[in-house]
Order: sequence, then C-alpha cells, then structure tokens
Amino acid sequence: MHDFVLKEIVNSNLKKELENVGFDKSYAKFAVDKFRYKNIKIFDLTCAQANILKQTALSVGADCATHKSVIEGKIEKSDCILGASVSQIKKIAQKLQAQPFGLKKLGEMLEKFDTSKTAKTKIVGVLNLTKDSFSDGYFEYDDAIEHLKELEDADIIELGAESTKPYSHPVPDDAQLERILPVLKYLNGKTVSIDTRSSKVAEECLKCGAQIINDVSGFDFDPNMPDIIAKYGAKVVIQHSKGAPETMQDNPQYDNLIEEIYMSLKNKIDLAVSRGIDRENIIIDVGLGFGKKREDNFELIKRIEEFYSLGCPVMLGISRKSFLGCDDNLTRDIFTVALNTLAIERKVDYIRVHNVKLHKKLIEILNLFSS
Repeated sequence: MHDFVLKEIVNSNLKKELENVGFDKSYAKFAVDKFRYKNIKIFDLTCAQANILKQTALSVGADCATHKSVIEGKIEKSDCILGASVSQIKKIAQKLQAQPFGLKKLGEMLEKFDTSKTAKTKIVGVLNLTKDSFSDGYFEYDDAIEHLKELEDADIIELGAESTKPYSHPVPDDAQLERILPVLKYLNGKTVSIDTRSSKVAEECLKCGAQIINDVSGFDFDPNMPDIIAKYGAKVVIQHSKGAPETMQDNPQYDNLIEEIYMSLKNKIDLAVSRGIDRENIIIDVGLGFGKKREDNFELIKRIEEFYSLGCPVMLGISRKSFLGCDDNLTRDIFTVALNTLAIERKVDYIRVHNVKLHKKLIEILNLFSS
C-alpha cells in the first residue's frame, strides 16, 4: 500500500484550486463558500439567545462556543464564537430569522456580514510641515514644495503642521493654517488629507479644497470636529488614541487590547453617523504608537483584519514609528516596507507612509503575485 500525500492549501484563490482537482467549473464559483471558514465573535447574548445560536449552528454542521454556564442559565450574558463556513453562516442566518428573542436581527446581520476586500491598497504620502516631527519636517514653503516631488506617486497627500508624537504639545490653529494653506493651494486638484485635531483648521482647509480630515484624537480633542466633517461632506479618518500626546505613552494598559480598541472605534463610528457623517465617508485607524506599548503595536498589525468587521476602510500608519526600534530613516524605511508588505497582503485599504516611491514599487511587485 502506498503512502498518502497530504498538503494544506493556503492559496486564497479557492476557485482555482477546486478547478485544478477537476471540480465542475460551472459550480466552482458557488462552491467556494463551502471552503471559506470564519470565526465570528458575537457579544453579550442572553442564555436563551446563546443556546439557540449554538443549536442552530450544530444543525448545519457548524459549532458555537459559549460560556460553560449558558446551558444552565446561571449567567446573565455570554459572548459567543461562531465557527462555520461561509455557506453554513448563510444557512444559520436564515434559520435565526425565524427565531424569537430578537434573533431575527442577528440573522439579518449575519446574512450581510462580509469582511472580504477586493480594492487595492492606496498610498497616503505624508508631508510634515513642522520642525519637530519624529521623522522629517519641511517648515519652509520652498522646502515643502520641493519635497512634494518625492510624493507625486501617492494616491493621497497628507499635510500636517502639528506634531503629535509622544510628549509633544498642541500647536495654535493660526500657526497650523499659516503653514498648511499655502501648500494646500499649491496642490489644487490633488486629493489632499489634512492631519489636524482642530475643527477650525479642518474647516478652513476644507474650504480651500481638502477632501479628507485625519483626526488622530478620534474627536476627543475638539468636540466640534464631527459637525464640521458633516457640514462639508468630507471624508474623515477616525483614529484610536489612548490619551493625548503629552501623556499617551506613560505606561498605557489594556485588559483586552483588540476588543477595547475595536469597541472604542465602533462607538466613534456610531457618534460620527449620529452627527450626520455618512458612513461611506469614514476611515478607521487603530493608532499605532498612540497610547500603545511596543508589543501592542505588533499585535494590532498581526490582527488588523479583525477590524474589517467594523465595515469601514482601514488605514495603517506604520511608517518610521519609534516602535520599529531604529534611529535612522533608512533603517526605519526598511522595517516599514517589511511590515507594510503584510498590511498590503491583508488588503489594508490605506497605508500612510513617508517614502512613497519605495512603497509604490512594493505594490507593483506584490501585484504580480495576485495577478
């Protein structure tokens, strides 16, 4: 008797793999959902809801993990982890819509639940109009305009005139505008993002043609920011930050890093929508380096796909951050491009970088693997 040969498939193109074994090509597109597996965490279910969800999952050959005391009804709420193929999730969703205890809504949400991404990663090129940036700074207008040549391949150019590195201090609105507006006017016709926590700076820049506001405080610094974003119908990057720059790196602590940041961003998204910002205009950023320990940053990069469940495009700002552990920009760029390779492979929507040309070439190379 010959030995069997086993091999795990890691190719994301499951349709092609099915066709390679001689599977019916006309059905392969639909069969893929039977082979794509997901683990979905569902928060705060009652015992009745959790028990029904588990039984429904088992009825289609899937499973659902709950607290051990759910079956006896000894606890008030339980988080659950539903593990199933995409095909099974669709069946579970349909069955739940016929169940009591509010599970119809859960069924509807599961039916629409889709974290897959098809769009290519876009490059956001950073132009710091400051003297005290952690990486580089172009305080003089002529220097800034000259440096724009290095950013011309970016999909978006981001201007900022206030350093928010650890232990930095706020810059007055007028001083920010004095540096930003001349460069913004020079960039007429380009897609421009403004890195600011100030609603006054945001409004003046939106009046002058900026299309995106990147608020690293996630609306915490200036409560008027959501209203300005909504007024001009602009896009907004809502970033997570644990505290202000002056104190955020003073021993930041989390009980559950991923879930605390996830819930914080969810609440910020809900706030934005309640204030009139279109959900389609919201981009989220987990805020690497903003109130995180070094190991926290790497955990966030490793698990960035979990934030796709929030239903908004995701931006990642790895570039030249201090947690890379390098003293010079050349070495920082090498480590940045290494980690951004992982981000691009995970289909992060936007990467915020200083070295645009290097990342443009990186994306060209990686596209050869996905073609």
